Amino acid sequence: MGALKNHRDEQVMVSVEALVPQDHFLRAIEATIDFTFIEEKLTPYYCEDNGRPSIHPITLFKMMFIGYFYGIRSERQLAKDIQTNVAYRWFLGLSLTDKVPHHSTISFNRRTRFLHTTIFEEIFDEIVRQAIEHRMVGGRALMTDSTHIKANANKHKYEKQPKKPRPQAYLDELEAAVNEDRLAHGKKN
Repeated sequence: MGALKNHRDEQVMVSVEALVPQDHFLRAIEATIDFTFIEEKLTPYYCEDNGRPSIHPITLFKMMFIGYFYGIRSERQLAKDIQTNVAYRWFLGLSLTDKVPHHSTISFNRRTRFLHTTIFEEIFDEIVRQAIEHRMVGGRALMTDSTHIKANANKHKYEKQPKKPRPQAYLDELEAAVNEDRLAHGKKN
């Protein structure tokens, strides 16, 4: 048996660029979509000489796109996932040691800063336009069935069945398999 290794505290020189596979989906997005229009579109909403330094608007919108692309429905979870996912950090231009923007910052921008504007729609439309232009999005029709069907469930008619604790059930299955193998090969239990 080899020695158990623990290199958690090991310090190495590596770039985030080297850690993200060349065929990663976010690399294709970064190579295809020009996000600089976001900065131009949002300049009127930012003050240059007042308040604390802001997180760049392209970074904030890219964070929201990560959430959209990967189905992350919570801003709190999105911030946690960005903290640990190297590809997300690469897409946002963050190093391994950069602090990830707090989830409340994403929420504030989404809920208040751009309230009563069409900024989100405009940015989304431009990104879709660029994706269509680069043949990343097809012109297929999508239809859904939204028929509502009442569930066939009766809350008052069910049977209670005790369950084995999962780890013990698994261990019991393993032991039974070992005993069967021993019997099949004429060995002692």
